Amino acid sequence: MKKDKLRGLDPAEMQQKLQEINEQSFRIRFQMSMGQPEGLRKLREMRKERARLLTYLRERELETAGKPQGAK
Repeated sequence: MKKDKLRGLDPAEMQQKLQEINEQSFRIRFQMSMGQPEGLRKLREMRKERARLLTYLRERELETAGKPQGAK
């Protein structure tokens, strides 16, 4: 998925996408353990996409929380 498209998702959709990525990566790791090495590139891409989603979720969380009271 494109970065802009991921950033445009709402938090619930991001959580759903994370769940899908986790399920897919589990299946690919299982297949690789059975001797099918074709999934390595896909696994790397999903790991990066998962990290992006977690980053965007954290950004949204920080935006809604605002600045801490002790900040200058």
